[in-house]
Amino acid sequence: MSAFADRFNPVSLLARLKSLRSGGGGGEAVPIHDWQGPTAGQAPRIAGFDTALVWCTLGLLALGLVMVYSASVALPDSPKYARYSSTFFLTRHAFSLALAFIAAVVVVQIPVNQWERWAPWLFVASLLLLTLVLIPGVGKGVNGARRWLPLGVMNFQPSELAKLGIAMYAASYMVRKMEVKERFFQAVWPMAVALAVIGLLLLAEPDMGAFVVIAMMALGILFLGGVNGRMFFLSVAVLLGAFALMIATSPFRRARILAFLDPWDPVYAKGKGYQLTHSLIAIGRGEFSGQGLGGSIEKLHYLPEAHTDFLMAVIGEELGFVGVSCVILAFFWLTRRIFVIGRQAVVLDRVFAGLMVQGIGIWFGGQALINMGVNLGALPTKGLTLPLLSYGGSAILLNLVALAIVLRVDIENRQLMRGGRA
Repeated sequence: MSAFADRFNPVSLLARLKSLRSGGGGGEAVPIHDWQGPTAGQAPRIAGFDTALVWCTLGLLALGLVMVYSASVALPDSPKYARYSSTFFLTRHAFSLALAFIAAVVVVQIPVNQWERWAPWLFVASLLLLTLVLIPGVGKGVNGARRWLPLGVMNFQPSELAKLGIAMYAASYMVRKMEVKERFFQAVWPMAVALAVIGLLLLAEPDMGAFVVIAMMALGILFLGGVNGRMFFLSVAVLLGAFALMIATSPFRRARILAFLDPWDPVYAKGKGYQLTHSLIAIGRGEFSGQGLGGSIEKLHYLPEAHTDFLMAVIGEELGFVGVSCVILAFFWLTRRIFVIGRQAVVLDRVFAGLMVQGIGIWFGGQALINMGVNLGALPTKGLTLPLLSYGGSAILLNLVALAIVLRVDIENRQLMRGGRA
C-alpha cells in the first residue's frame, strides 16, 4: 500500500520529473503521453485533445439515449404516466443532452487556474443549494425524498453539483495544506468537518448514495494527495463506522440491507427486495446476447425506475451479457483514461488539476461500480444513476461539465508538452 501511495504521491512524481529534466535517473526518460503521427525525418507532434475520450463519451451517451427510450416507451400505459406520450422521456433526455453539450462547450474554454480560484466558492454554493432543497415549498419531493429544485426546464439536483464541488474543493484544499499534510489537526480534521456538514445535508434529504460517492471522492483525493497512511486509514475506519451506525439506527436502511441479503424472502420480495428481484430476473432473461432491442418484459411496469436507477437491468435483458460487458469495459477505459490525464497533470507540476481530475475519475468509476453492483445484486439498493446513460437532466449536465473540465486539463497538458503555456 505504501508503494502504491508513493507512486501517485505528487511530491514523489515531481521529484521524478525534476530528475528526468536534469538528465538524472540513469536511463532514457519514458514519455508521459502518446505521440501522434511521428514519421521518419519529422518531429513528433501531439494532438490537441484526447479524441478517444470524446468518442467513448459520445458512444455511452448515444447508447443511453436509445436505452432510455426503450425503457420508458411503455410507461404511458400505466395510470401514473397516462398524461405522458411514449416519447416524453426521450424528448426530455434529448433536451438535457443538448443543454449539457452547450454547457460543456462553454466550460472547456475556461482555464483550469480559474477553476482553482472558484473551487471554495463552488463548494459553498453547493452547500447553500443542499440547504435550500430542504426548505418546504422550495425543494421538490419525489417518493419520500426531497432532492430537487424545480427550475422549469429541468429539476436540478444539488447533490450532482456537490460532487463536482467536492472534487475541486478537496484538490484545492490539499494544494494549500501540502506542507502540513502529515499533521492530523491541520490537514485532515478541517476536511472531515466539511465532509460531515455535507453528509448531514445529504442524509436529511435523504440521499445516502450521493454521500457515499462524495465520501469516496474526498478520501480518494486525500490519499492521492499524500496524506499520512495512518491518518487515512483512521479516517476510512471512522467513516465506515458512521455508515454502520446510520444503518443500525434507521429501520428503513436496515430493511434494505436485510432485503439485499435475501431478496427472494416472501417478507421482502414484494417490498424492499422488489426492485432487486425484478432486476435479477431481467438480467437472467438476457442470457448471452439478449432478447433484442425493445424486447424487455421487465420494463413493462414490473421493474420500477427502469429508465433511471435500473437502466443497466434493461440493457442486460435486451443486449445480454455482450451488452453489459461492453458497458463495463467502456466505463473501465473511461475511468482509467481520466486517471492517466490526472497523473500527467501532477507530473507537469499542476497538482490541483491532477487531483481534481482524479477525483472526477473516482466519481465516475465509483458511481458506475455502485450502480452496476446494485443492478447485479452485489450491493444494497441505492438511488444512484448510471453516469452518462440513465435518464436525469442535472446528472447528465454535471457529467458532461465534469468531463469538459477533464478535457480542458488534457488540452493544457498537451500545450505544456509542446513547450507552450497552459
